[in-house]
Amino acid sequence: MTADASRTGKAPALRTALVVDDEPHVVELIAGVLGAEGFAVTSAVDGPSALRRARASPPDVVVLDVGLPGLDGFDVCRALRKEAPVPILFVTARGEEIDRVVGLELGADDYIAKPFSPRELVARVRAVLRRAGAPQVAAAQRRVAGDITVDADKREVTVSGRRIDLKPREFDVLWLLVRNDGRVFTRDQLIETLWGYDFEGDPRTVDVHIRRIRRAIGDRAEKPRYLHTIHGVGYKFTSGAD
Repeated sequence: MTADASRTGKAPALRTALVVDDEPHVVELIAGVLGAEGFAVTSAVDGPSALRRARASPPDVVVLDVGLPGLDGFDVCRALRKEAPVPILFVTARGEEIDRVVGLELGADDYIAKPFSPRELVARVRAVLRRAGAPQVAAAQRRVAGDITVDADKREVTVSGRRIDLKPREFDVLWLLVRNDGRVFTRDQLIETLWGYDFEGDPRTVDVHIRRIRRAIGDRAEKPRYLHTIHGVGYKFTSGAD
């Protein structure tokens, strides 16, 4: 908590992101990735509504597709640049150099092509915010839930003080669920957030990872304390306090 927050008794405000794309699954993916990292996310599916949302509630960063109905991403970027210095990251399926050059010349801060890695997207968003001098989201990198401690900086998990071994992707699944305590994730949301929306494997791979995590932390599927199956929906982590 910052000094100002300590004086006022209020938590620091979340960074805000406006996600603009006419493909709902892409909006859902980006919103899920940024939301899990501590951003408050709003979205728009076309150029005119993107401008209305940005003007009504100026975001800290805009994640903007090029191929939009109404006004394309270049037009939206041009309009926003006339009004405010908000950081803009283009996300598009177009890979031609000319599109990247046009976007950057219009004032975009960075450019990432689909399909993209969720980790790279977050890194690029944070990078454009950092270059713009915007305060960063202070994401806690260590969480304690019951007798489980998850340290993202060290990528370590301990249960009752005993370190357990998880494979890298198993750790990623556990960390995402732990830092979103109580939130239910579908298999598709977990895959899109951690594997990327171009993943072509079996969605049941999530179930395999959950079983391995449960075994490692000593959780029982039939009576779980931490990792709960929400039948017909997905999975969630709870602190185990109840």
